[in-house]
Amino acid sequence: MRSVVLDTETTGMPVTDGHRIIEIGCVELEGRRLTGRHFHVYLNPDREIDEGAIAVHGITNEFVADKPRFKDVADEFFAFIEGAQLIIHNAAFDVGFINNEFALLGQSERSDVSDYCSILDTLLMARERHPGQRNNLDALCKRYGVDNSGRDLHGALLDAEILADVYLTMTGGQTHLSLAGDGGDGSGRVLPSPIRRLDPNRAPIRVLRASEEELAAHAARLAIIEKSAGGPSLWAKMEAPAEEPAS
Repeated sequence: MRSVVLDTETTGMPVTDGHRIIEIGCVELEGRRLTGRHFHVYLNPDREIDEGAIAVHGITNEFVADKPRFKDVADEFFAFIEGAQLIIHNAAFDVGFINNEFALLGQSERSDVSDYCSILDTLLMARERHPGQRNNLDALCKRYGVDNSGRDLHGALLDAEILADVYLTMTGGQTHLSLAGDGGDGSGRVLPSPIRRLDPNRAPIRVLRASEEELAAHAARLAIIEKSAGGPSLWAKMEAPAEEPAS
């Protein structure tokens, strides 16, 4: 399957207030591999960029003043994404802006991305996998061990590249841990090495038992926990002798 990981930066939000796209960044995946093909452009939105938006992405009005308009790149952009699975973090935001840009050109046949692309929202995916946790891109990078050290400000192409790594890690099964070694099958996943049998003649494992002082400290800690919880701790329940069945 051909996929395109996509991100945009805008003059502000929401799109219904007349805000426009000022940067598009896309990277291509084929069979879960980065192909090296990408689409990246800065755009002149023909309107002022909000100060709050500049603080997020650092793109200024002066920087985009000599950049092309969306109409100048619309055909090339459409050709790059047509028929692909779009992988977007918080897809409703980016799709809404893309639809608006094509609608402003009077291109009704292109004004609904879902008509010519399938859409996978990694934010919704992350919320399903990690309910109640932070699931923005930085949080996912930390959770999945993806390097985002160069992300001082938001940037569409950089964020698309980072999101591609996050997506591949999040959907690739076991990627970092293995029983031994770091072999792979070419899919980006790290596979465990064959099980290593232990020598039956090995030295016996040394067992260290808690001292009386350690046992007393443990009991005191459990007492504090039980007082705070208002009931017996799970540890105490596990250590309690099993009740004799009723005769």
